[in-house]
Amino acid sequence: MIVAVVAVVGAGGWFAGTRMQSPADAAASQQPPKAGAVTVPVEHRALTATVVAQGSLEYGSPRSLTLAGSVGASQESDEEAGAAQRVTKAPSAGSRLTEGDVLMQVNGRPVLVLLGPVPMYRTIGPGSSGDDVRQLQKALNRLGFPTGGVTGTYGQGTASAVGRWYRSKGYTAQEPTSADRQQLGQLETAVSDAQLALLTARGDGGKSEGDGESGPESKEVRRLQIKSAEKQLQLANSALASFKAGYGTKVPAGEVIFLPEFPVRVDKAKVRAGDTPDGEVAAVTSSDVVVDAVVPGADAASLREGTAVQVTTADGKEAKGVLSEIGAPGSAPKDAAGHAEAGGEPETTGASGGGTSDPVPLKVTIPKPGPLAKDAGGAVTVTIEVGDSSGKVLAVPVAAVQTSAGGQARVRVERDGSVRRVEVDLGISADGLVEVKPDGGALKKGDLVVVGQ
Repeated sequence: MIVAVVAVVGAGGWFAGTRMQSPADAAASQQPPKAGAVTVPVEHRALTATVVAQGSLEYGSPRSLTLAGSVGASQESDEEAGAAQRVTKAPSAGSRLTEGDVLMQVNGRPVLVLLGPVPMYRTIGPGSSGDDVRQLQKALNRLGFPTGGVTGTYGQGTASAVGRWYRSKGYTAQEPTSADRQQLGQLETAVSDAQLALLTARGDGGKSEGDGESGPESKEVRRLQIKSAEKQLQLANSALASFKAGYGTKVPAGEVIFLPEFPVRVDKAKVRAGDTPDGEVAAVTSSDVVVDAVVPGADAASLREGTAVQVTTADGKEAKGVLSEIGAPGSAPKDAAGHAEAGGEPETTGASGGGTSDPVPLKVTIPKPGPLAKDAGGAVTVTIEVGDSSGKVLAVPVAAVQTSAGGQARVRVERDGSVRRVEVDLGISADGLVEVKPDGGALKKGDLVVVGQ
């Protein structure tokens, strides 16, 4: 019995001893463990380097359209020539225009679009000549209305082609108005009157030579009368010829807009029916969808125009594009540059640090946007591949690479409880990893490299 009690008491003392700690022991138990190296295994994988940027999706080649002058007037009304110009049919936003199409109507007259670099700046009609006339003739021939040659001078062949073109669109080309015809009649009458006056002067009003005085003074008067009549006839003929030179089918300055490319898309109508078309009437774009983006200058150094681009919308729609333009460093708008920086650094962390940090604007063209066309005005992600490793390579996190004062790259490898440095050459970097090329077998897949403490 005594032995049992002693055993119990001894066991209780041992238990109490294991549960009790001195203050020093308690404080020591609360300290964090000694810091050790943070390691990750070396990977063997393929790397693809990309530059990623945020951008906005827009239609390309925006352009404002204005009328170069007034549209014509119908032949039936003299009042229309001086009537106010009013939009009778506004441009249709979202519509697609090809060469020869009607953009809008003013006073019931068409405003048509043609291809050419020379802007419309005047009324083109009989007697006109110049680059704009040659441009008009080329356009008419392309549309299937032969002009009889591309001479740069507006003649009867061009006038006939203009008339046929207008009729094909359901309109009548601008022909002489009743006021024009009246003026032509007056000029023709003036010529007839001048001819009659000359005949009268030469025949002395139909009198015989013996009916009047035949002295020297009489002959001088007659000579002066004939000379005056000849002068009046010359002036009348000149006025008639000048008027006839511009008489006929014309293209009024306000009825044609020349554009440098087709097809185009009407992005916005700037006027409504009833408005006066004094300023901008519409904004058009090309049918291509483009992305405007910005990257840091150091990353732009690795980009080349013509490179394939992946464009992704916020909801996951994708399309292929082409890097069509790389701007000058620092030329990006401030808001766009800030937006791009907010999108994060490009994926080429391990690349060369050369180049400027000024933002560089990029333009990406998407020839076949497909469903992306409906997302114009939205934000997209642009991914540009700038290189790959041509197969699987040894790769470590960028944080694992150190560089000596002499510029030699190296990694620290933990092996058998110790850490040693292994010199490496660096290759392509992507996804936060960088290709490492050790000397011989100093590094292999699965080795643990130190990335921190």
